Amino acid sequence: MFSTKMKDGFLWGGAVAAHQLEGAWNVDGKGISVADVMTAGNKDTPRKITDGVVDGENYPNHEAIDFYHHYPEDIKLMAEMGFKCFRTSIAWTRIFPNGDEAEPNEKGLEFYDKLFAECHKYGIEPVVTLQHFEMPWHLVKKYGGWKSRKVIDFYVKFAETCFQRYKDSVKYWMTFNEINNQSAFSNEFLTATDSGILFRDSENVEADMYQAAHYELVASALAVKLGHKINPEFKIGCMINYAQIYANTADPKDQLLATKVAQRRYWFSDVHVLGAYNKEVDKYLARKGYALDRTAEDYEVLKEGTVDYVGFSYYNTITVSAKKVDPDELSDISKAMVKNEYLETTAWNWEVDPIGLRNALNWLTDRYHCPLFIVENGIGAHDDVTDDHEIHDPYRIDFLRAHISEMEKAIELDGADVMGYTPWGCIDLVSAGTGEMSKRYGFIYVDKNDDGSGSLKRYKKDSFDWYKEVIESNGEKL
Repeated sequence: MFSTKMKDGFLWGGAVAAHQLEGAWNVDGKGISVADVMTAGNKDTPRKITDGVVDGENYPNHEAIDFYHHYPEDIKLMAEMGFKCFRTSIAWTRIFPNGDEAEPNEKGLEFYDKLFAECHKYGIEPVVTLQHFEMPWHLVKKYGGWKSRKVIDFYVKFAETCFQRYKDSVKYWMTFNEINNQSAFSNEFLTATDSGILFRDSENVEADMYQAAHYELVASALAVKLGHKINPEFKIGCMINYAQIYANTADPKDQLLATKVAQRRYWFSDVHVLGAYNKEVDKYLARKGYALDRTAEDYEVLKEGTVDYVGFSYYNTITVSAKKVDPDELSDISKAMVKNEYLETTAWNWEVDPIGLRNALNWLTDRYHCPLFIVENGIGAHDDVTDDHEIHDPYRIDFLRAHISEMEKAIELDGADVMGYTPWGCIDLVSAGTGEMSKRYGFIYVDKNDDGSGSLKRYKKDSFDWYKEVIESNGEKL
């Protein structure tokens, strides 16, 4: 197992999202978000997006793990592990309950004042995402989500409010979480959480996705420009879901398809980092006849509002086959995917590929030549609790150890510039994709079940002490 000490200042920590752990969905003036109308599901049953909050449905995000009231003890546990940073998000609907108000909700702002102060009390740097799957439901219903150019102004106002309020307490920001998930646009969960696009309100989901993503990218660039003006010390990044794309065979058509999938999946970060669309996507849009609302002023904004770093999640890789989709007929990238026979899978059928993380860091370094930040990585698994409330999770330790080792190879042997590493779900929370609590990622166990029962008590898993030692040794002891 390769290991090496990281550079001074490396940001070890953990990652969460507001809607998956805060709970308190209607407390202190908070409005309804997209996440608040998503029911519970499982790996075989998709979450439903209901038309508002419907009596009798199970909405796991409503209470989640009640971090809103438990954050002091949770941050203390993270400090005990030695966290240097804590990645979370600001729930848009805590600050602007409907998304289009003239004035922000002071009680929502005060909550994050207290949360960030608690982090700084232990020397933990907040790393904050502005939109993480929690768009105001009102903006979805009234404006069609990000299909409307009007939402740009609402988002920029939200961003400015946060930048001004927390300019002295937050240094690291990201504008949108996993903005490129919606490239698999046949999945309504992905289009709804990224852009507020509901299938029932769309005549052409693909066209709507490209238009919405353009508006999001313009909003991101405007926010980056504004944030740097408010505090030149801000480090503002983008955030994508990254999966290395493998061709299923050495057949040149498979290789071409892998190239095409990468172009379609990562044009979002091209715009974020390079300030321009890639040529393949522009050609594709022209072939499809999608006359998007993209102005000359938009293009200038995109050039001027490029990000400082690339944040990304890494869970698995993607293998594609031209037997599934001809490269020149590629549309929804999910249609091209096949199982990789060389990789094992988790209980939720996610393929496990630690070497893929090293591939990812090399690919992103070669393409963007900027700092990288691994802001999500982890394994969802069932955890068993003993009568003494012990949780033995060697599978989690093995998964993270293997991925950290490959990250360290990419840094030490390949020259990747990596700012930090924040495993996903450092404390158990509601799974975004399935709405389950039983799909657990954390170093900290939360006594909460899929049906909503449980004491909400927190317990340390074996991985808690293991990760503590990793941080203490700055990555040398794995």
